[in-house]
Amino acid sequence: MPVTRRLGIVAAAAAIPLLTLSTPAQADPVVPDHAIIVCASASFYDNYDSSTGPVGLKRTLAYGDKVGHTRGAHPVYNGWAATFDFGPNDWGYVRYECLGGWGSW
Repeated sequence: MPVTRRLGIVAAAAAIPLLTLSTPAQADPVVPDHAIIVCASASFYDNYDSSTGPVGLKRTLAYGDKVGHTRGAHPVYNGWAATFDFGPNDWGYVRYECLGGWGSW
């Protein structure tokens, strides 16, 4: 058996235990910072499309509705922030300037 083939077999055999011992990567969940809607009303959308803007109006949120957004961890696209609505427990996009009262509840 040629030396290069033997080295390849040895390298492959050495890698097998490393593959079986590794665990899949897991991201730590990021809990949104508590906030409230500070605008009189705020449109809450399903998603945000970079070419057309917000997509799929879900509902309108009112002043004081409890929401969450983790500044620096959740995306803000052209002023539209990924936001968690704690009422029905779902994600969507709302204007960033309508978020405030950080940590108030």
